[in-house]
Formats: sequence, C-alpha cells, structure tokens
Amino acid sequence: MRKNTIVYLFLIPILIHFAIFQLFPIGFSLVLTFMDWPVIGTPSFVGLENWKQFFHDKLAWKAIWVTVKFSILYILPTMALGLVLALLIDSGRKASGIFKGIFFLPVVTSFVVISGIWAWLFKGTKEGFVNGILQMIGIDPQLFLANSSQALMVLAGLSIFKVCGSTMIYYFAGLQSIPHEYYEAAKIDGANKWKMFWKITFPLLLPIHFYVGIITTIGSFQIFDSAYLLTGGGPNYATTTIVYYLYQEGFNSLRLGYASVLAYILFFIVFGLSLLQRKYFGKEVSYK
Repeated sequence: MRKNTIVYLFLIPILIHFAIFQLFPIGFSLVLTFMDWPVIGTPSFVGLENWKQFFHDKLAWKAIWVTVKFSILYILPTMALGLVLALLIDSGRKASGIFKGIFFLPVVTSFVVISGIWAWLFKGTKEGFVNGILQMIGIDPQLFLANSSQALMVLAGLSIFKVCGSTMIYYFAGLQSIPHEYYEAAKIDGANKWKMFWKITFPLLLPIHFYVGIITTIGSFQIFDSAYLLTGGGPNYATTTIVYYLYQEGFNSLRLGYASVLAYILFFIVFGLSLLQRKYFGKEVSYK
C-alpha cells in the first residue's frame, strides 16, 4: 500500500465511476428480475415469475433465433472482409494509405447517416438504387426491408459495411507484428503467396482472430440501432433481435423486471460463446 499509494489515489475516481455506472446498475438489474417494476406505480416482489415467463415467451425465443441468424450473417463476413482489406493495405502498393482512410470512413460516420443511405439504396420500389441496377439486368424489383426473408440480410450488410473498417485496423496491426524473416525463409523454400498466407499469415494471426471474433460476436448479439432505424423489428418480427425486444419490453411496455431478465439471458449467451471462443481460438502464438 505504501509503495503504490499514488497509484491508488489516481484509481479512486475511476473506481468510484465504475461502481456507480457499472456495478450498481448490474446489481440493481438483478434485483429487478424478481420485481414487477412498472415505473409508474408501486413496485412489487414477484419472485421467479419473470424468469418463468421467459421460458413460455415465444416471441423472446424468436428474437434469440433472429439474433443467432444475424450473427451467422455478420460475424464471418466481417472478419473475412476485414482481413482482405488489411492484406490490401499491407501489400505496399501506391495510395494504400488513402484507401485505409476510405475503408475506415464508415466507422467514424454517424450510424444514423449510414442507415439513411442504406434505406435509400435498398428502397423497396423502382426508385431504389439497388432495384434500379437489378432492373437494368432484367431482375424484378425487390422489397428488401419489407420482405421477411431479405430484411435481416440487408441489416447484416449494413453492419458489415459499418464495422469492417475497424476489423481491418486490427488485422493490419497483426500483420505488422509478423516478422518478415518468416516470409523470406518461405520464399527461399519456394513457397508461393497463397501457401505463405495459409502456413504463416493465417496461423500467426490467431490472437487477432480471437479478439475480432469476440468483439464481433458481442456486437452481433447487441444489434439494435439498425432494426430500430430501418425496420422497427418487422416485417413479421423478422428483424426483432433480443436487444430490440428488450427495449420494447423495458421502455415501451414499461416492464423493467422482464426486460432485466432478457438482459441477463443475453449476458449468459454472450458469456457462454466467449468461453467457447476462448477454448478453441484463445491460444497464445509465439513468433520465435
């Protein structure tokens, strides 16, 4: 304590902030799961009723399944596109720095702005940009956001476009950390670029794969803004994700107790997936 007094003094404001805005909400939300807390009115203790309701709530299970499908459409394409873009800007070609800024631009652009552009691109009429292109090649206009089988894919494409720039930066940092001696030795042995990628680059990026996999998985299960801005959870609940359903229950129906149960269910799902990813991808990689 005497040795690190100054450290603890600087940590006190951070710990106070963490306790107020992190620990207290987590603990209070756990209390809410056992309460009927209507915001307007007197809260009452209901025990496990909120938890029991979840297991019989078909819409909640549908929202979880929609979120899982969104994750499948989102995680691997985001990681693959981020890696491809990182390889492009790491190739050393001219203007790679300019392209790096262009690819990263959606990350720092307001999601509301990008959503508006996406809504125009995939407008379900002949005036929509994508429908205009489809008509030029002889394909009938599509409904996109108003179609139950297409809306989720459009939202996944929006999220991929928004996030791939940040995954590109992570992979680019990983590529910069790989010693060039490995590639020089592989060239001497006669390995081509494709073989060097699968035998050197891809395996040594395992820590980056793990990190990007974790953050994209968490992000995919927390998806809310695109469903809120573009589809409102429709059509026919096709884009009602677990977080969107949580929002509806908590802030529209004012059922904070049940919304807190959904939040904890989301936590358990993400925590379990993170443990699985840690087990299979969280291995240390040595460059020596």
